[in-house]
Amino acid sequence: MQPSAPTGHVLAFEHEVVDRLQQVSATARAGGLDAAVELLATAISRGGVIHAFGTGHSEAFAMEVAGRAGGLIPTNRIALRDAVLFGGHPLAELGGTPPLERDPRIAEDLFATVRREPEDVFVIASNSGVNGSVVGMALLAKEHGHPVVAVTSLLHTMAVATTHPSGKRLADLADVVLDNLAPYGDATLDPVGGVPVGAVSSLTSAYLAQLLTIGTAARLAEQGLEVPLYMSANVPGGDEHNHALEARYAGRIRRGA
Repeated sequence: MQPSAPTGHVLAFEHEVVDRLQQVSATARAGGLDAAVELLATAISRGGVIHAFGTGHSEAFAMEVAGRAGGLIPTNRIALRDAVLFGGHPLAELGGTPPLERDPRIAEDLFATVRREPEDVFVIASNSGVNGSVVGMALLAKEHGHPVVAVTSLLHTMAVATTHPSGKRLADLADVVLDNLAPYGDATLDPVGGVPVGAVSSLTSAYLAQLLTIGTAARLAEQGLEVPLYMSANVPGGDEHNHALEARYAGRIRRGA
C-alpha cells in the first residue's frame, strides 16, 4: 500500500506544526498568555461570560473555547449564522458574495443577539484580522466596555489592508493580542500543483484556546474559587453535572449546532 502523502511532505509539515506549537508553549511558559488569562479569570470570578467569535476556519477556535469537554462553562460561541437564527437575516446571506464575514454591517446585528453583562469579555479569532465582521465585533465590544482578546497572525495581518471602514485591524483594537504564528497566506509548504499547502492557523489557534482554558481554570483554582468546567456528555453523570452549572448562566450562553 502506498503512503497517502510523500514521507518528505509529512515530515516537513510535522516540523512546521510542532515548531510553532513549541513556540506557543515557550511563550506561555514565559508568561505571554498571562494577561489574557487574567482577563478571562477575572470575568468568570465576577459572574461574567466569555464570548468567543470567529468566522470561516476561525470558528474552530470559538468551538474550542465554548461548549466542549474540559472547557469552561460560562462561555458563549458567536457565529455568523446567528444573524439568521436570532437576528432575522435571510438564509441566502450566508452564501452570498462577497462573503458575509467581510461585511462590517453584520457585526452590529450579531452583537445585538448577544445577551451581555458588564463583566463579560470577548475573545475574537481571525487569521487575517482584517475582515469587517471581526473588526466590527471588536469595535462594538470595546465601545460597550468589554475587554477583547485577539488571536491572529501578526505576519499576515500586517501584510494586508483592512476591509473595515475604520481602517483598523483586530490587533489594533484588542487589549491583548496573541499571535497564532501562521505565515502570510497560512500555508507552510512549497506549492503542490502551483499553490502552497499545509495551513497551520487552525492547529495553533486551537492550541492557544486550550492553553487559555487551562490557564484560566488554574488561576481560578489558585484563588480558591469554583472552576466551572464541562465534563464529557458521553460519560456517566456528565449531562447532570453540565446542566446544573449551565443553569447559572441561563439565557447568556448558547449551545447549538
